[in-house]
Amino acid sequence: MDDPHCTFCRILRGELPATIVAESPHAVAIVDLRQFHVGHVIVITRRHVHDIRDADADTAADVFMLTARVARAVQAAYAPEGISLWHSAGEAANQEVPHLHVHVHPRVMGDRVLDVYPAAPALPSRDELGAIGARIAAALGD
Repeated sequence: MDDPHCTFCRILRGELPATIVAESPHAVAIVDLRQFHVGHVIVITRRHVHDIRDADADTAADVFMLTARVARAVQAAYAPEGISLWHSAGEAANQEVPHLHVHVHPRVMGDRVLDVYPAAPALPSRDELGAIGARIAAALGD
């Protein structure tokens, strides 16, 4: 499956340039065009999948196996103080390209690259946490 307008599909078709660093059956790792810290790589699915919620088990597993491999390579190549992995799913999560991809981003202490919470998050009671967990577990359908 392919999307003729998707930036990542266009890269995979060879219509746009990319620096490929690794490949697997379901994914390709490319150097991100934006290098806030040198070594930023993104792992994209070979097949057009909107985000992790739409990925089949084989694709999801392969993407994260390649992501782990790339994270180890970025660590070896650039020795960052840390590495963040992130995937945004949907417009409300600021997903910029609607094609499943995982960022492997080298980090430096205090860089504030991924400041997550605009304010301190709520700390629900154990009972509330249990209710949240029960609702999600029920939705899994296992």
